[in-house]
Amino acid sequence: MLDRLVVPGYTKLGYALRSRTWPVDDPEPQALQGKTVIVTGARSGLGKATAAALATLGATVRLAVRDPSNATTALADLQSTGGTFILDQCDIADLTSVRAYAATVEEPIHALIHNAGVMPPTRTESPQGHELTLATHVLGPLLLTELLKDHLARAIFVASGGMYTQPLPRDPEYRDSPYKPAVAYARSKRIQVDLTPLMATHFAPVTIATMHPGWSDTPGLTTSLPGFARLTGPLLRTPEQGADTAVWLAATEPPPPTGNFWHDRRIRPTHYLDRTRSTLTETTWTYCLEQAGVPQPPPSSTT
Repeated sequence: MLDRLVVPGYTKLGYALRSRTWPVDDPEPQALQGKTVIVTGARSGLGKATAAALATLGATVRLAVRDPSNATTALADLQSTGGTFILDQCDIADLTSVRAYAATVEEPIHALIHNAGVMPPTRTESPQGHELTLATHVLGPLLLTELLKDHLARAIFVASGGMYTQPLPRDPEYRDSPYKPAVAYARSKRIQVDLTPLMATHFAPVTIATMHPGWSDTPGLTTSLPGFARLTGPLLRTPEQGADTAVWLAATEPPPPTGNFWHDRRIRPTHYLDRTRSTLTETTWTYCLEQAGVPQPPPSSTT
């Protein structure tokens, strides 16, 4: 009921109601002691809150940001809590930057949290010529997961409840169709969610999950959707509440079942509207692998 009514489910009201049933010792204290976690887009908002929460569980947190010079204040804030943080340069939308960054990561990575997000007001391209929301939310994360998969345990994609309004796009790069910022954002998140089962198979034995944080009071929301933020302001979740499920997915034991979409620590439906269902999943998967430069598995043979 909370999911279908949207407003109570996605706001702090839904979090308050659902969290009453969660065990106070899950994740266990120091569940990530001695482990390393990477969080992209960790300079502010959900990413910063996620990094802080992971550190309280004992993790060494690598903050992968596009421009480290703009993240020094965030790093100082996080370090003041006593956790261990490393500031890394990685522009997740730039496939060259992703490859260079992956080459520097040599230690085992317990969890990779794909949190970086963008919503440019006009159609914008990545250095490789891809539409920026697709590059940031899908192509770069696919490539980084591929490059780290041999020493990676879990990968978590931070999606958005806005994806419930959109089907998979026939033109994911917006080369022929009109670009609308909120629609492009939601459709790229739909791609994340619809590809999750395929990612779980491709990246196995890495545990793959997508989640949505609900409506949280973050700089990204207030900048990209100021009217919405003003309207819903009193009901918005804190960044810590929005980050909770990503942190839980990274730290809970045993690992959550792979290939699912989560909200408030529970598997949720991926569609509520018939019009968002699509037959383009396999086509979209193939396209995204090709554009990200991820090797595709050979076709299965039959006898």
